[in-house]
Amino acid sequence: MASKTPVYAFLICVLQFLHLCAAQNVKGGYWFPDSGIAASDIDSTLFTHLFCAFSDLNSNTNQVVISSANAAQFSQFTNTVQIKNPSVKTLLSIGGGASYDADFAKMASTSASRKSFIDSSLQLARSYNFHGLDLDYEYPLSANDMVNLGTLLDEWRVAAAAEAQASGKQRILLTAAVSVGPSVDGLRYPIQSISRSLDWINVMAYDFYGPPWAPSMTNAHAALYDPSGRVSASSGISSWIQAGVSANKLVLGLPFYGYSWQLANANNHGLMAPANGAPGGSGDGSKGYNQILDFIANNNAPKVYNSTIVADYCYSGTTWIGYDDKQSISTKVPYAKQKGLLGYFAWHVAADANWALSQQAKQAWGA
Repeated sequence: MASKTPVYAFLICVLQFLHLCAAQNVKGGYWFPDSGIAASDIDSTLFTHLFCAFSDLNSNTNQVVISSANAAQFSQFTNTVQIKNPSVKTLLSIGGGASYDADFAKMASTSASRKSFIDSSLQLARSYNFHGLDLDYEYPLSANDMVNLGTLLDEWRVAAAAEAQASGKQRILLTAAVSVGPSVDGLRYPIQSISRSLDWINVMAYDFYGPPWAPSMTNAHAALYDPSGRVSASSGISSWIQAGVSANKLVLGLPFYGYSWQLANANNHGLMAPANGAPGGSGDGSKGYNQILDFIANNNAPKVYNSTIVADYCYSGTTWIGYDDKQSISTKVPYAKQKGLLGYFAWHVAADANWALSQQAKQAWGA
C-alpha cells in the first residue's frame, strides 16, 4: 500500500496557504482550576489566547476526557473569559508535564488509538466551546515515539480540517508545548510534521535549573542568554529555527514563577553560588511571582537584575530566589518580536502579581 504521508503533506500545505493571512500574534497564558484564582478573575484583556489546563488522556480508551471535578469550570471557561475580552481565543490543553508520557506513547503507536484520541479531542473542543487544542505530550521517550508523534500530528491536522469543512465552522487550532530545543535527551522532535501540522508550538523556555535536579548551585532557570554556551532561551529558539521550524510558528515561554535555593553561605549570594537544594519544607522550591514579591517585601530582600543573561534574583539570609521581574519580561518580549516569533505565553497567569508581568509583556510587544 502506498504511503499516506505525501497526501497528508499536500493537503496540509494547501491548508497552511489558505490560513496564512489569518495568522494572529499570540499573547498567551495558561490557567488551571487549582492555580489560586477563578477563571472569572483573569484579566483576559491582556491576552489573545488563554489555555485551560488540563484535560486527561484515558489510557484504556485513548480518548481525551475532562475530570468531573473540572467539567463545570471547563465548560464555562470560554464564555467566562470572553466577558472581559470577546475576542480572546481559548484552547484546551491535554496532558501536562511528564504525567502521561507512557500513555501518549501507547496512544500514538497505532492508527486506531490515534483515531480515538483525535476524534474525541475534536468533539470535546467543540462541545466545550474551545477554539483550539494544545497537546502537552512534552517528552517522548524513544525515537519511535517521536516518529509516532509526527504521524499523530499529521493525522490530527487532516481530521481537524475535515471536521471544520463538515461542520461549516472555523478549524480548531492545534498547538503543542515543547522543550526549549528541538531535541530531548538526544531524541529529535518530528520537525516536518510540527511545521506543517501545528499552528504553533509553545517553547518552554524555563526550568533549565531547579533545586530538585540542580541542588548544589543557584542559577537562573529561564535566562534569555548564556555566554558560557549552556542552555538558554535564545539558544533554544535559534536551534528550533535552524532545525527548520519557521520563527512565526514559535511562541516564547515566560515563567511567572521562580525557584528558591538554600545558600550554603549567606554571604555568598550571587548567581552560581554554592547551595543545598530548596529551603527546608518548600518542596521543589518553586514560588509564584506574587509570592516572590511578598518575600522581598517581608524580608527587605535586595533585588538584582543581570542584563547579560536577562534574569533576576533576590536573597535574604540563606534563601536565594531566581525569577523574571518586569525588566526581564520587557527584554524577552521585544527579543521574541524582533526574531519574528509569533508571540509569547506565560505559565501561569495566577502567579502574576496584580497583572504586573502580563501588562508589561503586552506593553513590550506593542500593537
